[in-house]
Amino acid sequence: KSLELNPKNSIIKTLKAKVDADKNDKTVKDLTLLMYDVALIVSGFSIEKTDIFADRINRMIKLGLAIDDDDEEASTSDMPALEAEDVVEASEMEEVD
Repeated sequence: KSLELNPKNSIIKTLKAKVDADKNDKTVKDLTLLMYDVALIVSGFSIEKTDIFADRINRMIKLGLAIDDDDEEASTSDMPALEAEDVVEASEMEEVD
């Protein structure tokens, strides 16, 4: 597997500038790894650790929506518990499909 990057691409230029500013920026690392994973998928390869890929995607979505992790914990603690009837209805729905 090889990945070719166009150094004139605006995304690559911006990532390079951010790496030059802070080599330990977790967001830049996530974005770079996401670009690699997307290149794998587009080329017909599969991602070995899909859970890590999904976590990166979720972090990028939170970043784009300006959501703090603290906000998410507070909002999920306010949610009511799932009732057993809801679970039964969902499984019946899956059987129909």
